[in-house]
Amino acid sequence: MKTVVTGGCGFIGSHVVDKLVAAGHDVTVYDATPRPWRDDVAYVAGDVLDPVAVADVLADAEVVFHLAGMSNVDVAALNPLATVKLNVEGTAVIADAARQRGDLRVVLASTVWVFGAAAGDGTVDETAYIDLSRSGHLYTSTKVGAEMVLRSYHELYDLPYTVLRYGVPFGPRMRGELVIAKFVAKALAGEALTVAGDGKQTRNFVYVEDLADAHVLALEPVAANETFALDGPEEVSILQVAETVAELVGDTPIERVPGRSGDFAGRQIDITHAREVLGWKPETSFAEGVRRYLEWLRAS
Repeated sequence: MKTVVTGGCGFIGSHVVDKLVAAGHDVTVYDATPRPWRDDVAYVAGDVLDPVAVADVLADAEVVFHLAGMSNVDVAALNPLATVKLNVEGTAVIADAARQRGDLRVVLASTVWVFGAAAGDGTVDETAYIDLSRSGHLYTSTKVGAEMVLRSYHELYDLPYTVLRYGVPFGPRMRGELVIAKFVAKALAGEALTVAGDGKQTRNFVYVEDLADAHVLALEPVAANETFALDGPEEVSILQVAETVAELVGDTPIERVPGRSGDFAGRQIDITHAREVLGWKPETSFAEGVRRYLEWLRAS
């Protein structure tokens, strides 16, 4: 199948490209950053906000995986206008190019941060009502907005789509500013690990290769016009993250700092839909994933 991966040079995108190539698909990477780390895929340098360039790169595609966007929540808070343009307008540009084709499915990279705006308490799944008054962080609101754009294109123009709500990804090639990468770097440097607030904020971290597997499965017809939560296999607190890194690297002190405003406090997320429809489930435990990341980091 002919696929295009926007943001295919990035952390998650590069692993998605790996999995698509391994599954025998034709892959073109569309990205504003330098060439992908592998040289056996087509590469087009371009901006997702450029409708002419986007239409051109999607001309022969069957599916576009739209991963390009603002993904660093701290940078998003500091650059609100750029974040809205990239995450919402960028999705609209992709959707409109697909609309003009008429037969091109858009697979959108969304996030479990969306569930932070879900009404009520307790466990949530893809059917949860999103209460806009609870959207909180700008990053969350732009991802909700991107999903709404895609759904509207489906309702108005019958555009086929799939939404993948990522859990918090980690693993080889992750950006240095991500919490696990930061903790590992500090621990290896003999520095203290800092935990925001009481450290009880939880995440179901998902190992990046497990996450990338879901993209290959999402090519199946059963994934069309569906939303899937792709969360990790176990609930892990930020304090546990620090403790796991400290244990794997060696004795490392842990210090507390004030909490971050608007942060996703964590929700229990039911991934039954992804398991039953896609046949996907996370296979890698948190501790094993951190161990693999350390192994990769030391070898690179």
